[in-house]
Amino acid sequence: MKKLLLLAALLGQSALAAYPERPIKVIMPFPPGGTVDVLTRLVSSEAGETLGRPLVLEYKPGAGGTIATDAAARAAPDGYTILVTTPNHTINPALRTTLPFNTANDFVAVTLFANIPELLVAHPSVPFESMDGLLKYAKANPGKLSYSSAGMGTLPHITMELLLRSAAVEVTHVPYKGAAPAFTDLLAGVVQLKYDTYATSAPMLREGKLKVLATAGRERLPQLANVPTVAESGFAGYEGYLWVGALAPRGTPREAVAALSAALTKAARSAKVAARFEADGVETPPAGPEELSRLIAAELKLWAKVVREANIKITD
Repeated sequence: MKKLLLLAALLGQSALAAYPERPIKVIMPFPPGGTVDVLTRLVSSEAGETLGRPLVLEYKPGAGGTIATDAAARAAPDGYTILVTTPNHTINPALRTTLPFNTANDFVAVTLFANIPELLVAHPSVPFESMDGLLKYAKANPGKLSYSSAGMGTLPHITMELLLRSAAVEVTHVPYKGAAPAFTDLLAGVVQLKYDTYATSAPMLREGKLKVLATAGRERLPQLANVPTVAESGFAGYEGYLWVGALAPRGTPREAVAALSAALTKAARSAKVAARFEADGVETPPAGPEELSRLIAAELKLWAKVVREANIKITD
């Protein structure tokens, strides 16, 4: 009996040492070409070098990320499927009365690998240059300003509502079917405000087609050192981040989670990825399963409160 147990243990160690033995599927909840996709492909390529097996992206966009998340929840928990996750994961439970998975219990955290601070940008025609100017104008002209987003319940919508409720001002939300048309109408002056990212806004800022009022990170962006954060502008503790991380189906072996976490974390800190992150105004966050788990738990509570108080509703 002891010999059998020893043999089983040795076989288990041998199987573990061989992980991964085949490519790892990375389920992507967004279409190709967006910021999250570009960063994930870059990090996945580097992580594949560490693991010795490629990380292969599989695109399942739609329904605010729930299609991809459901596919990941149903996948075999064998270490060969991970889900790219963003704040959609923590916003959806507050917006949708039914989900085909349990957000809190059907997944295990792998790691965070990117933090993209939002920028509050404005059409150059607006008669203010700062957060303070925006608030004064909005209070004097309730409902006159409008802001665009990629749709109801998207991160820019929810984080803007958090800011507006904190400031007690009225700005009209104009939802679009995607970030591209929302950005196009901002440039055209159809709407006056938008939360965006440095990577997409920077060319327009340089050409004077947009102006930036504040950044929503914990610290000022090095590329925009003279632009204060929202927190510095009178909203202590306020943050707006498009974070990017990875989850695995519940039951995925701890050893596989640890290997994936280490490889993704190492990739995000590699010279090649770090250079791209710096150019695009992306921060490298504290990484690991614990960090992602804490973030998800905190945001589930926060967004539930924001959605309830702002009375945000979408059709399931």
